[in-house]
Amino acid sequence: MNAFFIIWRREMSSTFLSLIAYLTGMFFLFIMGYSFWMLTTLLARGEAGNTVMDKVFGSIFFWLAMLIIVPASTMRLFAEEMRSGTIETLMTAPVSDAAVVLAKYASALSFFVVMWIPTVAYAYVLRVFDPLMSVDYGPMLSGYLGTLLVGAFYLSVGLLASSLTRYQLVALIITFALMCVAFLAGFIPYLSSNPMVRNVGSYFSSAMHMLEFARGKVDTRPVVLYLTGTVFMLFATLKVVESRRWR
Repeated sequence: MNAFFIIWRREMSSTFLSLIAYLTGMFFLFIMGYSFWMLTTLLARGEAGNTVMDKVFGSIFFWLAMLIIVPASTMRLFAEEMRSGTIETLMTAPVSDAAVVLAKYASALSFFVVMWIPTVAYAYVLRVFDPLMSVDYGPMLSGYLGTLLVGAFYLSVGLLASSLTRYQLVALIITFALMCVAFLAGFIPYLSSNPMVRNVGSYFSSAMHMLEFARGKVDTRPVVLYLTGTVFMLFATLKVVESRRWR
């Protein structure tokens, strides 16, 4: 456990000393801030149509932010170590492979959570500038829960991609491509008339899952899907890392 925290602190220090991290954070806050501005504009015109949380967690801006920040946050985790040659030092240190994988994953997840924390202020801003505005905290909490689950899964995919190559750009492209597949699965129910295809597409659609979370509906099926998917990706990453000891 001590090794885990040492590596986690090392990764967090490396992250916050990286220009990419700050550029990623600025891009994320810009996109989400612009999304919030558009939300307030629609509310002022009475054109919202759906709930406030639908606009925050179900908009194209939400997915644009996710599709950019996750690959950018994970691409360097293992790829940079392999490019610089420090992976050999790390893997020969008296730490387990599991500790290395989990610590790197925890650092990426921690950075992800830190980026989302400022968005909690959106509800406060709405209440201050429009006292008549009713913010339902149930859908808000479930929306953040869905964001954490989806983000945790995508980060584990990015970690696996980074462990497969020494090139950060390749890791970014692999992660982005796999995330796009999960996102585009949300359109399958609208493109097929086959009931089974529609059901399978709905089950694996991250976009549809986030809409449900944003409306306060916490279904155990997507919760189990993302938790098991995250565990599987971390297990696959561990096996890739372990295989490098024999190369």
